[in-house]
Amino acid sequence: MLAWWRTIRLSIKELLLHPLRSSLTVLGIFIGVASVIWLLAIGEGIGRKAEEQIVDLGARNIILRTVKPAGEQAGDGLYGITRDDFTRLQNTLGANLERAVPIRALPKGFGRGAREMEGRLVGTTDGFLEVMRMELEPGGRFFTDTDGADERNYCVLGPEAKEKLVPFGNAVGATVRIGDEFYEVIGVMKEKRSNDSDDKALKADDFSKDIYIPIETFWRRIGDVIITTGSGLFQRDIVEITQVVLEVREQEQVLEMARVVDATLTANHTFPDYSMTVPFELLEQARTTRLLFIVFLGMIAAISLVVGGIGIMNIMLATVTERTREIGIRRALGAKRRDITRQFLIEAIVLSTIGGLLGIAAGLTCPLLAGPLRSGLMYFFPTQMAALPDEIRNVEPLLVTWSIPLSLIIAVVVGVVFGVYPAMKAARLDPIEALRHE
Repeated sequence: MLAWWRTIRLSIKELLLHPLRSSLTVLGIFIGVASVIWLLAIGEGIGRKAEEQIVDLGARNIILRTVKPAGEQAGDGLYGITRDDFTRLQNTLGANLERAVPIRALPKGFGRGAREMEGRLVGTTDGFLEVMRMELEPGGRFFTDTDGADERNYCVLGPEAKEKLVPFGNAVGATVRIGDEFYEVIGVMKEKRSNDSDDKALKADDFSKDIYIPIETFWRRIGDVIITTGSGLFQRDIVEITQVVLEVREQEQVLEMARVVDATLTANHTFPDYSMTVPFELLEQARTTRLLFIVFLGMIAAISLVVGGIGIMNIMLATVTERTREIGIRRALGAKRRDITRQFLIEAIVLSTIGGLLGIAAGLTCPLLAGPLRSGLMYFFPTQMAALPDEIRNVEPLLVTWSIPLSLIIAVVVGVVFGVYPAMKAARLDPIEALRHE
């Protein structure tokens, strides 16, 4: 053990005799290790953001949306998911269904006194909060099944709708105008951000301007008919349900129930006027993609470590040539081949370890420097940054814990692998020839 410690001290002393050369050699490993940590952190951040968007839709949910068919397929104007479809799905899934929530949404004008705003009127049931993972501000409530059955004029305001219609005081108990009728406010939603994904399957609604009423009230007072008029245009559409969220009781049954839902709807629809999103299926795909993405980025970063290792080998070979006479003297004084091998191998390991430790220190700054770096890129390359998807442009790097020890281990292994040949070459020098070397 003493011999190893003495060899380490001698190796460090030898490296300090050539500080610039040693620093440049360390730089290659430093960049490689820092790249591994940074790229894996960025990849983890992007992957986690995508997973959060999917999880936000509910891993046990099956989401059905009405889609307007192309051309004249709709016939008399009725298309999409109907009330009969909703009842049929409830009966078909039966005990496998935790809850089923119908949603009917329509752009609408709202008012309160002189205040006016455009938003979206949403008719739904009391299970909406659970399946959409939304919460109410304290002091209010959501409507119940009884409110729906009685078709009461109750409403719940989205956060922006509250600010525009009831900017001061408590909104609960206030009255707002929806179309030509008045509704009593019984609650206010908490803020919930919508997803920024460009994928339509993942795109969540912007809830801030919504006003919610019982869906039975919606069907009775607003109706199903949508009239669109314009210059030479008169269009009559009939939509009963805009969206249905089915929450399956067991997560393991989601994919099977999704096939049942698709078969049930296909049997009763002559043309495709609905879409189905299964977040659980998307989540599994996203996790696989994330793993592949991280492995790919790790391989790219590993190339930097290999380049750094080649730098170590190059420097160590040059060092062997420079120190040929020293090697001869050590051999003449009784040093064995394994002593020479150990010294040069430890020098290579010391170089790679120092580079690895410095690289880890730089890698740990990733979450701190990501914001300023992003701001700098936005300032110097605004067009290119604006063209990137939101998930990449606004990524928040997440350090991958296992990447820190792994990168250091790889750095040390690189030092060993690329230091073995120069060390063996030094040990194989003929002592007599080495002493003659000038």
